[in-house]
Amino acid sequence: MTVDDLSALIRSDDPAVGLRAVGALHRLAEQVEAAHVDLARREGWSWEQIGDALGVSRQSVHAKYGKGR
Repeated sequence: MTVDDLSALIRSDDPAVGLRAVGALHRLAEQVEAAHVDLARREGWSWEQIGDALGVSRQSVHAKYGKGR
């Protein structure tokens, strides 16, 4: 599914279609976030810098992506 496909689904008048599109967007956003957090860590960013960039605390981003990942 492409971004254009999702964009069309989001504008649907059918709530079931729109809500499935919202779910797909959430999953896509999680994947993009995880990839960029991993990249930032490989480039030496601190958890505080990543949290600031995401608009969350360093503790929450570390809890989500830190140890064991």
